Amino acid sequence: MDTQTLINADFRERVVIDTRAQAWISSPESGVERQPLDRIGGEQARATSLVRYAAGSSFSAHQHGGGEEFLVLDGTFSDEHGEYPAGTYVRNPPGSCHRPFSGEGCTLVVKLRQFAPDDQKRVVIDTRASTWSGVSGSGLSRLTLHRHGDEKVELVRFAPNARVPSDPHPGGEEVLVLEGVLSDEAGHYPAGVWVRDPPGSSHAPFSETGCVIYVKEGHLNC
Repeated sequence: MDTQTLINADFRERVVIDTRAQAWISSPESGVERQPLDRIGGEQARATSLVRYAAGSSFSAHQHGGGEEFLVLDGTFSDEHGEYPAGTYVRNPPGSCHRPFSGEGCTLVVKLRQFAPDDQKRVVIDTRASTWSGVSGSGLSRLTLHRHGDEKVELVRFAPNARVPSDPHPGGEEVLVLEGVLSDEAGHYPAGVWVRDPPGSSHAPFSETGCVIYVKEGHLNC
């Protein structure tokens, strides 16, 4: 029986996790480990996790009933459809299936079962070969990865000392800091820190050093 697991399951709560200090948990497949960030469900769950593949490891073939979204953080992730080196962003829509593996090993941030039912587009973006758009006068540049309804996924780069005076999140926001240090009035978040701000929240982010963040917003009103 697929028992129910609840990890940071109340989206009204703010959550800050330093993934560098978190333990890795074995998955059902040898050589594949996870760090759960939030989770509702058992092995088939609505979940946000870091996933680490040891060199030569694989995961059995499976279907994504509610879709799968991931960003490769290091190494190369592979399946029967292709190879996805560090910096690749992928969306596999609801009903898709694959058998993932990694020859050299890799780490990725994965979000499962968080697609709108009508979001059926497969997306593969090499972010390291993509063109970013500057935001005039702000010290920010952005790379939009996906939009659907209220949901928006992007990479955002802060130049040193760039500031956003007010950043409201009516549908909530998740951030994973990829490089540098992001800050706001509540604290400082170096690379590896994951932050989830609830719907209706607002803050004033800035970076003294400069940083790059992976951002997903508008999806937590559920």
